Amino acid sequence: MQVTQTLSEGLKRVYTITVTAAELETKVQAKLVEAQPEVEMKGFRKGKVPMPLLRRQFGPRLLGDAIQEAIDGAMRQHFEATADRPALQPDIKMLAEDWKEGQDVVVSMTYEALPEVPEVAFADITLERLVVEATPEAVDEALGRLAAGAKAFEDRAEGALAETGDQVVIDFIGRIGGEAFEGGSGTDYPLELGSESFIPGFEAQLVGAAAGTTRDVTVTFPADYGAKHLAGQDAVFEVTVKAVRAPKPAPLDDALARQYGAESLEALRGQVAERLAAEYRSAARIVMKRALLDALDAKVSFELPPSLLEAEARQIAHQLWHEEHPDVRGHDHPEIAPSDEHRKLAERRVRLGLLLAEIGRKAEVTVTDAEMTQAVLAQARQYPGQERAFFDFVQKNPAVQQQIRAPVFEDKVVDHIFARVNVTDRPATRDDLQAAVQALDEV
Repeated sequence: MQVTQTLSEGLKRVYTITVTAAELETKVQAKLVEAQPEVEMKGFRKGKVPMPLLRRQFGPRLLGDAIQEAIDGAMRQHFEATADRPALQPDIKMLAEDWKEGQDVVVSMTYEALPEVPEVAFADITLERLVVEATPEAVDEALGRLAAGAKAFEDRAEGALAETGDQVVIDFIGRIGGEAFEGGSGTDYPLELGSESFIPGFEAQLVGAAAGTTRDVTVTFPADYGAKHLAGQDAVFEVTVKAVRAPKPAPLDDALARQYGAESLEALRGQVAERLAAEYRSAARIVMKRALLDALDAKVSFELPPSLLEAEARQIAHQLWHEEHPDVRGHDHPEIAPSDEHRKLAERRVRLGLLLAEIGRKAEVTVTDAEMTQAVLAQARQYPGQERAFFDFVQKNPAVQQQIRAPVFEDKVVDHIFARVNVTDRPATRDDLQAAVQALDEV
């Protein structure tokens, strides 16, 4: 077996791998000898099938296996000997289109090598960490939101007109073309006006209604409505308002605390303060991480694999296009060509990704099974009732596992770097922190 370099241009490498016919024959013969004791064939006892018959029966498949094993072994030895690390899976092509058994196998191997990543002097980097206290005022605001979420409704005075935020108790029946349709009616339904829980435009037409009145509400079902037979259809709902109720926030007391799993209002206050403090720390970390990535991006420069840049630019273009066209959920759309802006962003992401990966590799940063399980659990919560199916999906898809593992690994590398750069704490207000977070989206 011979590996010969034919091109070295920048990060691109091309080699030819030659596996001689004699080497292949040796591998096939060894496989036949290994398999012979276990083969049963009509007319022969187990393990007594003649070698020529075995070769005729299994030779072509074993030859294919031998070729694949030989090429894989040559690639593995090549990468161990050269210390090259391919940016993407190498492209392997047979050079002889009319290859026949008994001839040498010659293939080309093309790949882009990962570049040498320069060392970073962490001691030269200074970062600022915003430290925000969970003030009593902030805790009171959060408690107020909890009370609003636990609100009750009480009847308004007789003849009062419904306002946005009120709850109306209604009977309704919907018709399309004068005919009632399945699922379009209900009785004693409590509807909070402004909640946008009904078809767009429905709730607004009940503002100003009083208990005991009936209104015709005209709406158009959205084009992407879940029930296909109703999507895009015009409908008229006959709505009878049976009660109008005003919202009443729950009092801040121990009973409210128990609704949220705390023993007392004081205990709930402590929990809220801890949660706010954690949120502030998380937001401050996001701001500091961006500052770190900006500093690293400014300090390092090295050649990047064109294939990675192109793949990342296309992914960015595709993602941003879908964000601009949220109504298109599938991928049945024209090809989206990356712009110069997409390529510039791709260059930053690829450079930083390779840099963080190299720092993590040298520091022996790993993602533990427990950390991976926690990451999968966090994503599974996005699919209530389907957690087990999500776990099974992840287990069977190595690519999905890598997608989940990658951000965990990156955060661990970032924490590794945080411990080695100069970090200065700066007291700040919640407004300062919010402004800093918002500024990240504007860049």
